[in-house]
Amino acid sequence: MEKKPKVIVFDLGTDIVNVLFRYYTLWPFWVDTHVNPPFKMGAQNKVVDLYGHTIRHYSDVPDVLKQLSGEGYELGVASRTTQIKGAKQLIDLFGWKKYFKYVEIFPGSKVAHFSNIQKSSHVDYKDMMFFDDESRNIVEVGKLGVHAVLVGDGVSRGVVQDALRSFSKQ
Repeated sequence: MEKKPKVIVFDLGTDIVNVLFRYYTLWPFWVDTHVNPPFKMGAQNKVVDLYGHTIRHYSDVPDVLKQLSGEGYELGVASRTTQIKGAKQLIDLFGWKKYFKYVEIFPGSKVAHFSNIQKSSHVDYKDMMFFDDESRNIVEVGKLGVHAVLVGDGVSRGVVQDALRSFSKQ
């Protein structure tokens, strides 16, 4: 029987402290600095910021979330952004709120995010998977026993499929 994670958690974008690298997870920007909240639905159903600039996510993300949710995985987000309200606005405007059972968005260690998710879900860390673009978060969360996956250039179908295959081989 194939082993599958029970909870899959995503970072949103990279955090403001990671200025040396330009990798991201679900969207290609920092909510703290690269975009200007508040966000709203603009013309042609595009999400825009305060100045009318279109806000985009990685193209595979909606389909990945829909597929994982449809396959019965519980999904969550863990972000240490200081722009909590803006991050939640974007999740809602992108139509992703329905997919995320666990939403941990606050400054601080990802260990605190995962502690909250573990308490809420009652799922062992070894049955969780985490996608993030920062090595330090991968190391920190990996020490808990979570299958942590370093994302190089955004979440894609291929990245998720590879991670699920890797998880099943544990």
